[in-house]
Amino acid sequence: MTASSAATPTTPTRKQIKRWQRYLANERAEAAVYRELALKKQGEEREILLRIAEAEARHEEHWRTLLGDHVGMPRRPDYSTLLMGFLAKRFGSVFTLALMQSAEARTPYEKDDDATDQMTADERIHAEVVRGLAAKSREKMSGNFRAAVFGANDGLVSNLALVLGVVGSGVDTSYVLLTGISGLLAGALSMGAGEYVSVCSQRELLEASAPSPDTDGALPKLDINANELALVYRARGMDPDAAEAHARKVLSSVRGSGVGSGLGGVSGGAPVGAAPHANAEVVGSGWSAALSSFLFFASGALIPILPFIFGASSMVAAVLACVLVGIALMCTGGIVGVLSGTSPGLRALRQLAIGLGAAGITYGLGNLFGVALG
Repeated sequence: MTASSAATPTTPTRKQIKRWQRYLANERAEAAVYRELALKKQGEEREILLRIAEAEARHEEHWRTLLGDHVGMPRRPDYSTLLMGFLAKRFGSVFTLALMQSAEARTPYEKDDDATDQMTADERIHAEVVRGLAAKSREKMSGNFRAAVFGANDGLVSNLALVLGVVGSGVDTSYVLLTGISGLLAGALSMGAGEYVSVCSQRELLEASAPSPDTDGALPKLDINANELALVYRARGMDPDAAEAHARKVLSSVRGSGVGSGLGGVSGGAPVGAAPHANAEVVGSGWSAALSSFLFFASGALIPILPFIFGASSMVAAVLACVLVGIALMCTGGIVGVLSGTSPGLRALRQLAIGLGAAGITYGLGNLFGVALG
């Protein structure tokens, strides 16, 4: 028995029983989430998830022991834990892992004397394990996801600001709608083109740093006693002694087999050939990023003009546009928060404040120009 559990009264209070039962339900549900995720994985990832599930079972046993005869009927876990279980069964693991990372990091055990220090430490380590598991999925989706989120957010904010600026100037509703549609098309095309150029340029820069396959043919012709092959590896980050040893190994392999192992052989001693290619995968495809940016900007930019499309008066449509855009901004901010393993509420409020703040400033400027021109 641990020191913390030894200090627990023989007869727990009703408040303690209720809290322990909630912990027990959550630990049981979290273990089930990890096992559910493990079913969709193979190899090392599967083993890691099952090991975490075993750790959650240890925590579950701790609360069951403290409760004793007060275990009672199984309770429903917290809604956040239920959400993680739902996502684990029906959607990709990146959302679930991001939520699990956040849940493990903000463990309530730190401030609970009935939890052991080991349990608190376990939760912290679990958060880092989940962060590592989620890293690969985040990298794979980062390029297109960035384009999608930024595209939607830019469409929402820029077109709302444009529409409110025109409303503030006092022009007719038909002109507001025309301006909004023009802003949607111009912005979507600009975002798509810009994203394509940005991603392609980034990929080209990374590919320019990759070892050239044409160099392989020169390896068999090098003088084994006087060559600069080691400088290649030193330029890629190896220390001088390791570079010399690796150069001798590569040249010996070339002379022995008659087939060049190539500069890709650098990856056996230093991360050269694989690194630029791996980074290029993280960047993503230019066309997919451009299409994502175009579609999400257009969908975001459509929201502020919906009230005008359905014929609402200028001021009513402007208020409705702010409400609709505010909801959409909070959704995009919340999604970013979830996937980054941080508080979705704070990210949602930040997104809302920035978007509506920019739109409010534009409306004020439009009002001033409207008065000045009138």
